[in-house]
Amino acid sequence: MTVEAIMAPLFRRLQTTTDAGRDDLLALTSLPTTLRQYRENQTILRDGDRTSECCLIADGFCVRSKTIADGRRQILSIHLPGDLPDLQGLHLPAMDHDLVALSDCTLVFIAHAAIRDLIRSRPTVGDIFWRDTLVDAAVVREWIVNVGQRAAHNRLAHLIVELRERLHLTGRVTGNTFAMPLTQEQLGEALGVTSVHTNRILRQLRIEGVVELQRGMVRILNETKLQELAQFDGRYLHLSPSS
Repeated sequence: MTVEAIMAPLFRRLQTTTDAGRDDLLALTSLPTTLRQYRENQTILRDGDRTSECCLIADGFCVRSKTIADGRRQILSIHLPGDLPDLQGLHLPAMDHDLVALSDCTLVFIAHAAIRDLIRSRPTVGDIFWRDTLVDAAVVREWIVNVGQRAAHNRLAHLIVELRERLHLTGRVTGNTFAMPLTQEQLGEALGVTSVHTNRILRQLRIEGVVELQRGMVRILNETKLQELAQFDGRYLHLSPSS
């Protein structure tokens, strides 16, 4: 995989959401990288691990999650190609959650020291990364509201719309269809409900002609109904430099 292919999802996202200049993006391609492959459900980083590098998702989906004493897991966020899901490790070297491959993944690891050197030489790159972590925090806040206050069917609709908006940034939406490789159990872990309840919601949304989820792919059947259920306000995604 070439450096250009590795960086393409990140560059496409940053060119839309930030004021990143061409020189800043080219500077990122000079960073020394290590390519690693992970299988579906393989743990990338564990709660408590100490890290000396950050990872960029070149392909595939990952999740952040926490597991409590009785074994139940809460998925905290979903990460897509072009995301840097552990950028906080630059300043918080001890992991306080797990990072797990949701699907087969290609990840690129970059040493913290190399990133710090680049930020010192190009402060605008530091601004780009700082903005990225702030948007990441905004998404977490919205997830708290979603799980804590919305009804279960609204939670699922909101999650579907969010993922579509984020995948669209990197050209991974085709018409009304896109990948969402979560099992019913994993969806339940993201929404804070049981897999049985998740199954009921999916069946209801399919019967009502709203959305259909099959083999890890979402097909939107009725955009108007989906938006009514999602109650979606995408400001928290900050999809343009001025937002």
